[in-house]
Order: sequence, then structure tokens, then C-alpha cells
Amino acid sequence: MFRLYIDPGTGSMLFSFLMGIAAVGYFLFRTALVKAKLFFSVGRTSAASQTRHKFVVYNEGNQYWNVFKPILDEFERRGIAVRYLTSAENDPFFAQNYARISGEFIGVDNKAFARLNLLEADVCLMTTPGLDVYQLKRSKGVRHYAHILHDVGDAVCYRLFGLDWFDSVLLSGEYQKADIRELERQRGIKAKELEVVGSAYLDVFQEKLAALPKEEKRPFTVLVSPSWGKGSLLNVFGERLLDPLIATGWRVIVRPHPQSKKSEPKMLKRLEERYKDAVEWDYSPENLETLSKSDAMLSDFSSVIFDFAFLFDRPVIYADAFFNRAMYDAGDIEHELWRFEAVRSFGVELKEAELPRIKKIVEEAVADEKKSSARKTAKETAWRHIGECGARVVDFLTRVGESETPVVSNASYLHENQK
Repeated sequence: MFRLYIDPGTGSMLFSFLMGIAAVGYFLFRTALVKAKLFFSVGRTSAASQTRHKFVVYNEGNQYWNVFKPILDEFERRGIAVRYLTSAENDPFFAQNYARISGEFIGVDNKAFARLNLLEADVCLMTTPGLDVYQLKRSKGVRHYAHILHDVGDAVCYRLFGLDWFDSVLLSGEYQKADIRELERQRGIKAKELEVVGSAYLDVFQEKLAALPKEEKRPFTVLVSPSWGKGSLLNVFGERLLDPLIATGWRVIVRPHPQSKKSEPKMLKRLEERYKDAVEWDYSPENLETLSKSDAMLSDFSSVIFDFAFLFDRPVIYADAFFNRAMYDAGDIEHELWRFEAVRSFGVELKEAELPRIKKIVEEAVADEKKSSARKTAKETAWRHIGECGARVVDFLTRVGESETPVVSNASYLHENQK
């Protein structure tokens, strides 16, 4: 009888080789599956995609309606026809009475992408990042793709290559330009048109403030409003934060990030069961009413910090939680992001060792008038052209739509510059 012997080193190499083949096979299968889904989706949607439009607006979900409403209102006011495509079946758009703007629910995920990938339009506006990175492809029938930011943070906090393949990006402040230009320089891609238009959703919130109901004899209220992920406030501190906060006797509202329900349900369930009678849990689609009745906010790196500080000029206490820059375009930016500089200027940092004295920290933050001045400075930087965003976006898009200069896609640009 012959016996085969493989020494440990060779065996380890062979095992790694086989695992590599298995991994490649798995990803090839996944890629083929996605392409197959898109192929069959295209067959069902191609006929609906042949009509050409001057302007198309795509909304990936209800949470972005406040970004698009001022823009659509302005298009309507000027009598300009727009095609509005949405992946939210119950989009608030359908309750509007626009005469010049027609809308359609185009499904979600691959069904929506298949429709968008065959789009025929002069200009397409969206908040969705990652154009030409994953399933959302650049349609040959679209001349210009414009991206509008949905918050007032940094423009480089999308996943890698989030803005690279757009023709223009609409910003809330001048400070967002430098990082985009830095990525263009590093990656050798063409310069996008960058236009500072302000913040549409903050304009909407500001208008809604006057109509908010006033609470009679409102108790002192602290809002816990974190981001999501391993480095977020609830994941890092959890019970160690909520126990001493509840012990203050104040009203405590916890508003988890919408993504938490999808990505970290076990953590939320644990906390909800423990504090079901001790805190108010807020999962409402819009956060404005909850923000309005809160006297102070506890957060981490969530952009809701700016909504609260800019709209209500009230104190923010933040945990310097871990932010994994490597997952985002920010990983290619060497300097510190504006959002962290700004939050440090007007917020109060909460350190782990200080959790037991949370009551004193909140009281000191409320009394600190210098922080109010810093909040106003950050607001002036990040929220430009207050109340004018809708008009400025339409000014820009109509100018782009009227231009006869052909837009060169980044793919073509890279191809020409590599010759």
C-alpha cells in the first residue's frame, strides 16, 4: 500500500490555494446572479424607459423627500416639466398637486436600477451615491448626472468612490469643495462642477418650526440620538450611559438611527426590554418634533447633531466614538474632517470615565454661552443661502440643461488621458 504524505507547509499552501479558488468562485457566482437579475428586470422595464425627459429627479426613499420638495416646488412655480422617479411606494410626492411634475414608483433595488440604467434624460438629479460603482450604472441616454448632498456634513463621508462619477455635486457650504478636489487630484478623474446651493431639508425644517405644537409645562428633556455601527454611542456605552441618565429624573428620549433596526436589532432589543418604561423610544420618520422638545442632545458622529444645533441653538454632548475612515472616501483625506472640528468647537465631549457625572456635564453644557457663539459660526459655514436652496438648485439645473456643451463622462476622460 502506498501512502501519500504532504508536509505541513505544502498542505497549508494547498489549503490556501483551494480557499482562494472557492472565494473567487463565490464572488463570480454572486456577480453572475446580480447580472441575471438586472437582465430580466431590463426586459420588463425597457419599454417604459424610452421616453426622453429634460429633467429627471430620482428619490431612493421617503427620508429624502425634504431634500427634493423645495426643488420640485420651484420647478412647478416656474412651469418647468420634470419627471420624478421614486423607490418609495408611499412617497409624499403622490399627495402633492403638481401640474408640471409627473411621478412614478419604479420599485426598489435591482428593479429600480434596471430602470435608471436605461434612463433617457438631459439632466438627472439624485441623493444616491455610488453611480457606476455597483448596480446603479451611468445610462448612455443621460447627458448630465447631478448629486445633491442630503446633510451638511463632509462630502467625503460616502462609501468609496461615492461621488467620483457624477458630473456635478450640489453643496451646502464652500468648505466641502476642497476635499472633493483633493480626491479628483489623487484619482486622476475630471473635475466636477461644484455649486454651493445651501440645504434643502434644513430650509424645509425651518419653515415647519412655526407650525410645531408647543408642549405645556415641558419637562427638562435629553435626547439620545446616535449614529449606528460598532463605534456608535449606544454600542459603545449602552447601559453605562442610560443608567446614570435615567437616574437624573429627566425625561429621556432615545431615537436610534434608522439603520440600527436593520443592522443591529439584537442590541436595540436588549436596550428596549431593559428600559421600556424608563425612556421614550422614538422611531418616527421625521425627527423635527422630537428635536424641538429636547433641551440637550447626546450623540456621536451623527449628522443629526447639526440639525439640532443649527435649528434650535441648543447644547450637544458628544462621545468621541470610533469612525472607521477606511470605509469611506474620507480614508483618502489626510486632514481631520470639518464635522469633527466643528462638533469639538460647539459641543462638549463625553469621556467614558465621566459617565457617572452625566447630570453635571449636561447642566454645564446648557449654561455655556460660549458654545452658542460657536454653534452660530458653524451654522454660517455649513448652511449657506438659507431659504434659497430650491431656487438655486433649479437655477443650476436649468443652466446645465440649456448648455450645448457635451458632458465627458469620467470613463471617457480616463480613457483619453491614459493614451
